[in-house]
Amino acid sequence: MKREIHGWHSPSLNKHMEIAMYGHYGTAILLLPTAAADYLEYERFHLIDAISKHINDGKVKVFSINSINSESWLNNRMHPRHKAMRHQQFNDYVYNEVVPFIRNMTSPDTKIITCGASFGALHSANLFFRRPDLINGVIAMSGNYNLSTYTDGYHDEDVYFNSPMEYLPGLNDDFILPRIKASKNIHILTGSGDWETPDASRRFSALLNAKEIPHELDVWGPDMPHDWTTWRAMLPYYLETRL
Repeated sequence: MKREIHGWHSPSLNKHMEIAMYGHYGTAILLLPTAAADYLEYERFHLIDAISKHINDGKVKVFSINSINSESWLNNRMHPRHKAMRHQQFNDYVYNEVVPFIRNMTSPDTKIITCGASFGALHSANLFFRRPDLINGVIAMSGNYNLSTYTDGYHDEDVYFNSPMEYLPGLNDDFILPRIKASKNIHILTGSGDWETPDASRRFSALLNAKEIPHELDVWGPDMPHDWTTWRAMLPYYLETRL
């Protein structure tokens, strides 16, 4: 498997940010880490191995970036307002730096699908729903799509506009909403086993249905916990059957 590590000093975040790239061709899959993990998390937990066939066959080219959750929502020493500001900087990093990098490493016409598990599912969904002109779809695994779950009661405009469960009900933008509805790749996946919260995915699916946004909700069984064994089963299956 072709594997490269790239990085640059991010103007948006004012720090060096690495990105791992796997493969040579195909739909671009942008991986968002769980919790406070780094750009090699999906490799360490063997999810890259689990999808290696699709990478080697040229079906997908995978890009995995760092989280900055430890500098925002998961940093209990930061003021909540500063957490929100840091998260906005992360969005800018993805849209203004990572997306152009992916385009440069693929082509201007290559589809980009965000993907993540747990906290990464929320981020991957949020990145797509906010900018469907840049991101073409999402595969979100075991997520909770209300950011206020992570904000310890703090709420402001930046929390609102990074929490899909909050902003999507009022979204009627003539530019954004039609592009969301045109996507063929909105997949909301969850297990029903230990530590999973399948009702969070069901609530999000109900919201998408209310907005007439085509999507797929897939609730796996009680043998699927909130853990890597589940995500190593889910993602290769979806790359095989949906892309």
